[in-house]
This record gives sequence, structure tokens and C-alpha cells, in this order.
Amino acid sequence: MPAGGHDRALAPAAPPAHPWAMSSLPTWGLVATIRAPARDILNFAAYHLDLGAHRVHVYLDAPNPEAEAALRAHPKCRVILCDDGYWHRRKGRPEAHQPRQSVNATHCLNRRPQVDWLAHIDVDEFLWPATPLPEQLAALPEETLSARVRPLEALAPDPDEPPPEGVTWFKSCARLKGRRAEETAVIYPGFGAHLNGGFLSHVAGKVFVRTGQPDTRLRIHNALRGGQKDDSPPELENTRLCHLHAHDWQDWRARLGYRHAQGAYRPGIRPAGTGALPIHELLAQIETEGGEAGLRAFFTEVCTATPALRRRLAAHGHLHAIALDLEARRARHFPGTG
Repeated sequence: MPAGGHDRALAPAAPPAHPWAMSSLPTWGLVATIRAPARDILNFAAYHLDLGAHRVHVYLDAPNPEAEAALRAHPKCRVILCDDGYWHRRKGRPEAHQPRQSVNATHCLNRRPQVDWLAHIDVDEFLWPATPLPEQLAALPEETLSARVRPLEALAPDPDEPPPEGVTWFKSCARLKGRRAEETAVIYPGFGAHLNGGFLSHVAGKVFVRTGQPDTRLRIHNALRGGQKDDSPPELENTRLCHLHAHDWQDWRARLGYRHAQGAYRPGIRPAGTGALPIHELLAQIETEGGEAGLRAFFTEVCTATPALRRRLAAHGHLHAIALDLEARRARHFPGTG
């Protein structure tokens, strides 16, 4: 059954098993451009190594000697420091981080990724397969260039009713746009009309791309071949992408300025539908009209796992309890760090 199915909503999902490590099935790996504390970088790498990743390619967007040393010491990790020399060889460093991500992901794809399938994801995203990933990838038709993984978005714990220890509540949304809009309006009655699926970040998810294909490039959410987007990739129905977009109110508030200017809420993000405000304008309006209290009310309705929100999500099959177990995984692969 796919990870995060409705009957898993009331109890933590078990960590995925990975009995395929010694098999002849396709290998898979990741590439990520990262600027984050060493602990977060190593959590990300360790989690996916524990899941069975054959290679984890990390492009450090800023120097991080602790993370770099730990990654270089691991036989399945590859690390590139994106310093001035690296960008000089690529005709300059793009100012925005999104094009830097695409350049680095494509560099990895076309350089020597050492895997059969490569996914481009971020440091706060964690793959959650219900069945072994190599089996899912092996089942794809031979002509498949890329395959999509749909996201779950983390909910901040309710301070008055936190989840079981080690568990994070996640939300999902319907894949069909019409149903998604209808459910979002019910689940988020105050702000749902302006939000795509109730998500603050992407609903498109990320893609695995088959390596060794000529003239291929990676973007943040898509693969391209011959300059043309692979616009109808099959979906890996049994894998979800757990996105830790907001840990809690303090974390979300501290990141809001950057995200509003350059990140997930930047100008140019399209509105969820007809009559909806783009996320950039919505958050600006909430802050102008309601100040800090307005932003807090928005965060409580949309991002906090209150009992009321959990009930509404569960009623539509969109509530998921997942234990990522990041600390233990990091200790296994990078002992003595953190």
C-alpha cells in the first residue's frame, strides 16, 4: 500500500525496509545543492544512505568544513564545494539559488553520477517509499526518462497536544485539481481559497531521471531532453517526498523574509486558481492588515497540527504520521557528529 495511506494516518509509519541493497535491481542516488548547518546536511545524507541510496552528491553552496569532512569520509557520498573556482568554470555564479540548483543538478547528471536513477531534492526533503525504490524504478517502462514523486508537507506540532515522541504529522492533498480545490476550501476555511492544496511550498514534487541519456538536464521539478520538458512523467505511486517546510512558528517566522523575497513565496509564483491571490501577495496582505497576530493566525490554521486541522485532514485521507528517525540514522552513518 502506498506510504501515508489513510489507514496509516492514526499511527506512525514504520521505517522503510531496504532488503534490496545486495540485489541487481537499478541503483539510485540523489543530488542536492545545500547551504545549511552541518547537522542538517548529515541528517539528510544519512537518512537516504540508510534508505539504500547508492550515491549522495552534495554541492555545498557555502563552505561547511564539518559537513564536507564527514561526507568525504563516507564511501557513498560525493561532495563539491561551489567556490569561486567552481563558478568561474561555469561562466559565473547565478545570483538566485534556484538556477544554481539546476546548474549543479545537471552537472552531476552529465558528469558521472554512478547510479541508474538520480533525483534532485533539497536538504529538507526526505523520500518515503512504501515498497523498495529499486523495484519501483525497475517496473518503469524502458522509454521512461523521468518519474515523479509527490510531496507531503510537514505540520508544526500543536504546543498543547504534541504528536507522539519522534513522530511528525504531515499533510497531503488531492492530485486532481478540481477535487484538490474543493477539499482545500473545506480543510482550510480561512485561507484555503488562496492555497494550492493547502501547501505553502510546491505540490509538484520532484523527479527521478534515468541517467546516461543524451542531452538531458535537470530543473527543480522537471527533467528536460533536447531542451523539451518531460511533461508527462509517470508517478511513483508508492513513494512520497516528506518536506519539512516549517518546524514550528519560530522557525517559519524567522525564514519568512527570505522566502517572501527570494524563496517559496517570492514574486512570480502563480496563484492557486481564478480569484486567488499569489502566495507573495497573500502573505504581504495578511501582514499589512493583521500584523504579527495575522501571520500567527494564518500559521495556526494552515501549518499547525491542531486537533481541528488533523480531524479535517483525516476526514479526506490527508493526515500522515511519520517517524523519520534522523538522529539515529545520522549516528549510524556519521558517528561522532552533530
